Amino acid sequence: MDEVSASTSPGAGPRGRERGKGGLRRFLRRMASTKAELEAEELQKTTGDEGATPITDCAARKRHCVAGTLRTVTLRPRGGAPALEAELYDGTDVINLVWLGRRKIAGIDPGRRLRAEGLVSEQDGRKVMFNPRYELRGGA
Repeated sequence: MDEVSASTSPGAGPRGRERGKGGLRRFLRRMASTKAELEAEELQKTTGDEGATPITDCAARKRHCVAGTLRTVTLRPRGGAPALEAELYDGTDVINLVWLGRRKIAGIDPGRRLRAEGLVSEQDGRKVMFNPRYELRGGA
């Protein structure tokens, strides 16, 4: 009777031990990871859930959909015209989003989740997307 109850109780048997070990491994890894590493891991997961391409996989001169969190938002004139620049981070890399002719866009603030789509180019070794279509996601 004891053998039967032990093998049918939750968490018992080989499968239960495997789950317990995996849970302990996950717990120890999370305890040893820095806050930045855990945030990057969470961003990568949500990026995949939104159907976006990881920024590291974005090739120049191709259209891509990216998603992540805005780190910085700055106003930088380009050629005498205003340009709003935002740095988007998805846990793998960053891409600069640039809206030409704009000084401010409602909702484009640091810490905001965003999904953007457009043509990726490269400037000074950094990935850039000019005038992307965007969709604001959950708040900061």
